[in-house]
Amino acid sequence: MWTTDSLWFEIAIVSAIFAVGNMVMGHFEERTPKARRVGKYVLVMALICGLSVWLGRPVAMAVLGLSIFPLLYIHAYYLPKKKGINGWTGEPKIKYYEFRKWDKDIFSK
Repeated sequence: MWTTDSLWFEIAIVSAIFAVGNMVMGHFEERTPKARRVGKYVLVMALICGLSVWLGRPVAMAVLGLSIFPLLYIHAYYLPKKKGINGWTGEPKIKYYEFRKWDKDIFSK
């Protein structure tokens, strides 16, 4: 009854990662357009499912697992050292909003 030999496994894994990510880190994307957020999910889903079909599940899961390295680089090195933004809290918010090119007028109210 329960098998993992279909693409539904990849869909479940990617969906779970995005669901948890949106619950835990979604407040950092508060001003990102919804279409862009949905597009990112669809793009990652298509990439992982495509890799799984053409190169096999181990390759797809390895790519998904290796995606932690760019995340660590950005949050542990690039944001703090180059931009002066805490990579885990997004503070100071004004610098984070400047980096994201979002309207900063909400801080002057």
